[in-house]
Amino acid sequence: MRSPVLPLTWHTARSSGRRGLQSQLLAAGAAAVGAFVLLVMLAATLGSDARADRTAWRTPEPAQHPTAVQALATTYVRHQPVTVVNLAQLPDRKATPAPPGLTAFPEKGKVYVSPALAELLHRLPADQLADRFPKVTSYGTIGAAGLASPDELVAVVGRAPSDPAVSKAAGDSGIYDTNQAARAGITSYHGSTQSLFTYTDQATALLGVALLVMPVSVLAAAAGRLGAARREARLAALRLAGATPRQIIGMTAAEAAAVGAAGALAGAALYAALLPALAEIPYGIGRWYTGQLWVGLPWFAAVVLAVTALITLSAVSMLRQVATSPLGVAQQANPRRTRVIRLVLFVAVLLYVYFQSRGGGLKTRQVVALLLLFYGAFWLFGPWVVDRLGRIASRFARRPATLLAARRLSDDPRGAWRTVSGLVLAGFAAGFFAVSMVGTDGSQFRDQAAVVTSNGAEARHATAEARTLLRDAGVKATVTTVGEDDFDGLTGGSPGLVARVSGGPERIDTAVTALAPLGTSRMPYTQDYATAGDRSAIDRFAEVSTATLALSFLVATASAGLTAAANVLDRRRVYGLLRLAGTPLKVLDRARVRETVLPLLVLAGGTTAVGVYASYRLNKVFGASLDLTGALQLLACVALGAVAMFAAISGSRPLLRKVTADPAQTAD
Repeated sequence: MRSPVLPLTWHTARSSGRRGLQSQLLAAGAAAVGAFVLLVMLAATLGSDARADRTAWRTPEPAQHPTAVQALATTYVRHQPVTVVNLAQLPDRKATPAPPGLTAFPEKGKVYVSPALAELLHRLPADQLADRFPKVTSYGTIGAAGLASPDELVAVVGRAPSDPAVSKAAGDSGIYDTNQAARAGITSYHGSTQSLFTYTDQATALLGVALLVMPVSVLAAAAGRLGAARREARLAALRLAGATPRQIIGMTAAEAAAVGAAGALAGAALYAALLPALAEIPYGIGRWYTGQLWVGLPWFAAVVLAVTALITLSAVSMLRQVATSPLGVAQQANPRRTRVIRLVLFVAVLLYVYFQSRGGGLKTRQVVALLLLFYGAFWLFGPWVVDRLGRIASRFARRPATLLAARRLSDDPRGAWRTVSGLVLAGFAAGFFAVSMVGTDGSQFRDQAAVVTSNGAEARHATAEARTLLRDAGVKATVTTVGEDDFDGLTGGSPGLVARVSGGPERIDTAVTALAPLGTSRMPYTQDYATAGDRSAIDRFAEVSTATLALSFLVATASAGLTAAANVLDRRRVYGLLRLAGTPLKVLDRARVRETVLPLLVLAGGTTAVGVYASYRLNKVFGASLDLTGALQLLACVALGAVAMFAAISGSRPLLRKVTADPAQTAD
């Protein structure tokens, strides 16, 4: 016998009217936003790893029988890193293959540059950048296969084996090198060491993903519960008419899956269509190649299925009362209370997270797992707090709007929690990122350029020569010789010289270019080189924090707006009865706002405080401190989030006015 589930589902969906269609469109919109954000987050994570792998060829791996010498060096211009790969073919050895992005091994005196570096070379005066490289009539071009980003500044220089740039080049031995310098004999370019400027990208992006997964999940879960009250009443009637629990669940799952799949596919299609535009958003070293952001068909399908499954499970999870007590649902006589076990589990998880993170030294995956565990615990704990808030507020209420809001909180704490949960969980990200100030900015080395030498005698000779070179270049500078005991200086305990330059970034770049002939083992460098290890991680952290905060508040606002609109549709009968009883529309609207404000103040304040504490622990590990700027940023984030939340709720005010325009018909 043919199952009646699908025909009944189609019939009830068609007969649900305009209100049902509105709920379905809202659910599909939420699914589209969830799928789009998840795919973008996943693309950033996978793409970061893909482009980091593209930089590994530049750090040479020693070969047992080398055919060429490769030396990696890093210089800076306008505070941007320029990666220089020096290559020299060894005599009487077989030919070395071409490096990625080139069609042949570079001959001596040839210079190949990335398109972004070629543009910079033509834009800046030669004495600020071009003179650091061998003089050529024209530059070759490095193809996309050798670059991680269209904006990356890379040069490949062909050298003679006796050239100091390869014969005397230093490896990663200085305290400031940190994968910015290396030298080895090679036969190929199968290195495994990723560039300093890309290897932290994926870990930082993964942290942002962990902080965004829960708000996105909240949005998808809210989509599954849109129109829940109307659906429950309809299914309760079918249950009383003889439908089995299995049929009720099947009907709900089929409807939610169809709506969720349609929305998720729309969001996924939007992601695919916007790939070229997304590739223009800079992260780390710059923009992306479009192919780096394509997640592939398996991940593409997995995200669509995951969002669809989450919406379906969310919708089905609301049917327990329908299956066990359809008459109570039909009469709306069973308030949904919460149990104290939620508080016990929350405290247990919080203590576990605290003790696990207390010792430090956690890997990225462990940090992500703890964050997800914390989010899950707070998701479980939130309805319990809302329930208690409603009971307390109803006891002390002095105004009708406050009493109505309090009763709604205690009657449906889970529904009230879903309205504010997105912003509450986003509060943790705001508190964590807004006050995180780790690392050092290298301000003690500002306006300095350094050259490292092999010994003190060479340093004294280089100092005299440096004064001449700087004077000829028109740079005003004070040059001093530095010994091996100056571990706090720019040379980091190596003998050499330090030039203190006047005139700003342009003069610094000119000084570095003028001193290039003296840098035999390592190119002249500035504070950018010395602080690259810290700055690379900090800059990625700042970029991810900005993106995470923006997306968190965007998703939270969308979630709040959708839930507020759905609540109006679900409660239209209650609102109609209240209007018939003489309740002014203004009082109903105020009650809706206070129903949001009460849990928001308590819960969002709590998660923000926890985020600040987590940031404090991170700063303590890195020896940094909180500052006034971070506090001001936090206040701005909180204010912006509150304004966005109230704007989202206010957006459903016309809908409230519309559903209560004819209270007699609405109540019926």
